[in-house]
Amino acid sequence: MLHIGCHLSVSQGFEAMGKNALGIGADTFAFFTRNPRGGAAKEIDGADVQALRALCAEYSFAPLVAHAPYTLNVCSADEGIRDFAVRTLCDDLMRMEALPGNYYNFHPGSHTGQGAETGIALIASALTRALPLAEHTTVLLETMAGKGSEIGRNFEELRAVIDAVGDWNSRLGVCLDTCHVHDGGFDIAGNLDAVLDEFDRVIGLARLRAVHLNDSLNVRGSRKDRHAKIGEGEIGLEALCAVINHPALRGLPFILETPNELSGYKSEIALLRSRYRE
Repeated sequence: MLHIGCHLSVSQGFEAMGKNALGIGADTFAFFTRNPRGGAAKEIDGADVQALRALCAEYSFAPLVAHAPYTLNVCSADEGIRDFAVRTLCDDLMRMEALPGNYYNFHPGSHTGQGAETGIALIASALTRALPLAEHTTVLLETMAGKGSEIGRNFEELRAVIDAVGDWNSRLGVCLDTCHVHDGGFDIAGNLDAVLDEFDRVIGLARLRAVHLNDSLNVRGSRKDRHAKIGEGEIGLEALCAVINHPALRGLPFILETPNELSGYKSEIALLRSRYRE
């Protein structure tokens, strides 16, 4: 079965997100835990959360993929920014306990001139503080395009973070973003098997828990991270259909982050379902 959805707004409420997902043909979705640019999170309505949990069980939803705010940077050179990011990360993971069994995805961060080794150590330090709070949540490190000083531009950097976390890394997974890895130089359009073999060699496919399914406005290796609608970018429809049909990826939640409104996501979901081979 193809498990696919898109980002929905948490401001409308948890049950409403589930109903909107069903309305566009989705059986999973992503949501920001708070404003994607940062800020305080809304108080959780227990009855609303329970209604979503019941809906997800009734319709056999795949795991949901919560997303940290874009502004979080746990490896910034600025101690104040780091401290705020770690406190937010911990708060988010405590809040995720209301939705057990789901995923929390975040961008590892940018080392802002300190060097990748220092950045990786700071990310691992933040996760070592936060992961004990993720009793029923798997935290996903996202593959990045490699803009500026981003950590996660290759699989080796994510592996280094996982290893540095030590005893708590059983609660860590990875979310593979097709636009990011393409822009980072991986040939997912021309040789998807090789990319997944490399992922398996470095990280292990058992840690791959979700896929952000996006086309890219840029040529491979651009390191620019500009998403495009499915089939309207440099990756192309056929290559993205190969992603959803790859045996190593079946069963994972696929989250669309293409530049769309709900009607556009509904069309993309219908298109991809029509190309999925049961």
